[in-house]
Amino acid sequence: MRILVVGAGATGGYFGGRLAQAGRDVTFLVRGKRADALRHHGLRLVTPTGETSLQPQLITAAQINRPFDVILLTVKAFGLEAALNDIAPAVGADTIIMPILNGMKHLEILIDRFGGQAVIGGLCKIAATLDEQGRVVQLSPLHEFTYGELDGSLSDRISRLDALFKDAGFTSRLSTTIINDMWEKWLLLASLGAITCLMRGNIGQVAAAPGGEQFARAMINEILTVITSAGYQRREDYIAHTTALLTQKNSAQTSSMYRDMNQGYQVEAEQVLGDLVAIGQRAGLATPLLCAAYTHLAVYQRGREHAIAS
Repeated sequence: MRILVVGAGATGGYFGGRLAQAGRDVTFLVRGKRADALRHHGLRLVTPTGETSLQPQLITAAQINRPFDVILLTVKAFGLEAALNDIAPAVGADTIIMPILNGMKHLEILIDRFGGQAVIGGLCKIAATLDEQGRVVQLSPLHEFTYGELDGSLSDRISRLDALFKDAGFTSRLSTTIINDMWEKWLLLASLGAITCLMRGNIGQVAAAPGGEQFARAMINEILTVITSAGYQRREDYIAHTTALLTQKNSAQTSSMYRDMNQGYQVEAEQVLGDLVAIGQRAGLATPLLCAAYTHLAVYQRGREHAIAS
């Protein structure tokens, strides 16, 4: 199966690179400086077990002349609109589009553009970043890829995709509950981002501060109330695990949004927190902590945009 990986940042670069190293037919759709860097230096992966590199197959949107079998959409959520036009020539009647984006709204956008048959659910769990040299740096051994049909069925195509991802250098998991899995990923991601960005510290620093653990638990509960109102089927063991993870006093964990903010980058405030605020408002829920975190990031974002414009 021919795979098009849209984006070669931390997520697309890591999982696409692993697939390519495992002998899969992988092409990266990239632009500008990232494309130039990959042509000159290759795709370099720095993992807990060492550094590897490969010379990836690259393509631009204008060069796509036939459909791909699988499209892994790994752009930041704020880059989705531009990516839709880029991938359009790569989408055929049987193409599988697997978005690895934060939140849930992108599913509706992709289905509206390409139809429900084209889109499956997906998520990843990895702590990774691009360093100053443009290398993909895996910050912990966790590298999990989860995917499934939106209706939970075990179709022939999802079985073929499962076979494609098996033994490719990361943990792959075919799910029959992908929508609920995506809600849980959003719970973790939004809680982690809101806690670290609003308090300007890692999980351990927040938990060890006066009132920090209580604040973290309250933030998690607000977000949990919102997603439950929107259809999340609670799994108490997952909720307990997530709460314990985000209240550890010795944890150095941060969110990618926190790391992006500290480096002055654009952040996914709207997609990670803003959409949750909107869901809560429609349900008539009070979410003061979540709203505070979203406002905090919106102020940062607008300040950044103003600085760039001036």
